Amino acid sequence: MNSDQQDNGAEMNLVYDRDTMARLGIDVQAANSLLNNAFGQRQISTIYQPMNQYKVVMEVDPRYTQDISALEKMFVINNEGKAIPLSYFAKWQPANAPLSVNHQGLSAASTISFNLPTGKSLSDASAAIDRAMTQLGVPSTVRGSFAGTAQVFQETMNSQVILIIAAIATVYIVLGILYESYVHPLTILSTLPSAGVGALLALELFNAPFSLIALIGIMLLIGIVKKNAIMMVDFALEAQRHGNLTPQEAIFQACLLRFRPIMMTTLAALVWCAAAGIVGR
Repeated sequence: MNSDQQDNGAEMNLVYDRDTMARLGIDVQAANSLLNNAFGQRQISTIYQPMNQYKVVMEVDPRYTQDISALEKMFVINNEGKAIPLSYFAKWQPANAPLSVNHQGLSAASTISFNLPTGKSLSDASAAIDRAMTQLGVPSTVRGSFAGTAQVFQETMNSQVILIIAAIATVYIVLGILYESYVHPLTILSTLPSAGVGALLALELFNAPFSLIALIGIMLLIGIVKKNAIMMVDFALEAQRHGNLTPQEAIFQACLLRFRPIMMTTLAALVWCAAAGIVGR
């Protein structure tokens, strides 16, 4: 894992002791104004000339801004008019600061990239990140989103159900027009749930992750099963119309005569499947 956030910059954290400030009669605004006048670039006036105008900016000598010991020489006036050293009620210590702050839109953002370990899929990594976000109790103001391949995978998973429903509806309409029937398309589509369940059981049996390659394989399997069902139903309807056979006899004859072409087309899709899987990984 690596991140684009670089915390190699140097900064100084200054913390007020509010109890001590209240006891000494020092206002927080007075201390803030002191630091702003010393280390900021505060415009205190403007000089107007006939041909131009000049801004008057108050700041300390640059040599004092390079040494942290300058803080020990600063005094704040309390409500009694006494000068109180800054070191009496404030503590400072060095810390790391980001060299730059990246943004996405109007929000500060940090990009974390990672590589998948051996034997793990993108779905496993996405699930682990979601669990970590939940366990850490990240506040609602902090949001995370995937990018790159992980974003494409997540969008594919989110739209998967809608795409499957749309595909089934399209297939039903096309088959209904082809066979001029409301029932025969349902007969063909009834083979799809068993194919999907069988594919998921095979993934569980071999402890294989549900990756993008697995999703493509399931889609291919559903297509093959649907094609086989169309071959069976189409032949059975032809035998029933022209051979005067009952539906039971027609589908039995279709099973006998269409078994070999179904096996040939199914096995053809499995040839070199291992090599294709290796290339996909």
